[in-house]
Amino acid sequence: MNAKAEAIPRPAISLAGRLRIALRIAAMLLLLLACVPLYYLWRITRLHNPWPRLFLGGIAWIAGARVRITGEKTQGGAFLLSNHVSWLDIPVIAGASGSAFVAHSGLAEIGLLKWLCEMNDTVFIARHNRRSVHEQVASVRAALTDTGALTVFPEGTTSDGTGLLPFKSSLLSALDPPPPGIAIQPLWIDYGLDPASIAWVGEEHGLDNFLKLLARRKAIAVTVHFLDPLTPDETANRKTMATAARDRIITQMAQRR
Repeated sequence: MNAKAEAIPRPAISLAGRLRIALRIAAMLLLLLACVPLYYLWRITRLHNPWPRLFLGGIAWIAGARVRITGEKTQGGAFLLSNHVSWLDIPVIAGASGSAFVAHSGLAEIGLLKWLCEMNDTVFIARHNRRSVHEQVASVRAALTDTGALTVFPEGTTSDGTGLLPFKSSLLSALDPPPPGIAIQPLWIDYGLDPASIAWVGEEHGLDNFLKLLARRKAIAVTVHFLDPLTPDETANRKTMATAARDRIITQMAQRR
């Protein structure tokens, strides 16, 4: 983090907010302790492993997210192209869909996060080497089950949730062409009328955003909108995919707001 970001003071959190943070972190740790042995047991038996989805969905609930779902994830394997607002997007989407994620390789340098991400089949990509995405995602394609999914955030960063940043087609290079039997489905994660209160933007530190959400008294209403999958014509190439997926989400935003 640069010096300018370090100079920004952390927002004050009330005593009640600190108590909520402590209780929620304790609940998350208890959930982790309960899910990890079950995850490895299911892994040994080679059964479909539901525990990453249950764990991440539980993390979202503990953090205060109250999730509603509209539409349906397409049957079979799917690559979900989603907007990105906060760290909370990941447990919310995972809980709603069982999805794995494409993440920046920097997360792989943080031991605990790397371990948790790997249990959910996260694919790490290097910021400076987008061309490697195709090869790295190929390993996840083989692991997708009939109800599996992999989420990509084509904006490449978080927005304030009131609109969409341009979709970077380079992030979709792994989907060009789409693998047989895998749908390309846009997804809009919607934090209602005040997404800016949730968003992780600007020079806010990730830890500050994490604590800010855990300190909240009010629940976080969030809707996961599964939109219509892209048609074959819309998946002709990665630029067409990026444009079509972004248009789908923008249209849904306009209809809802």
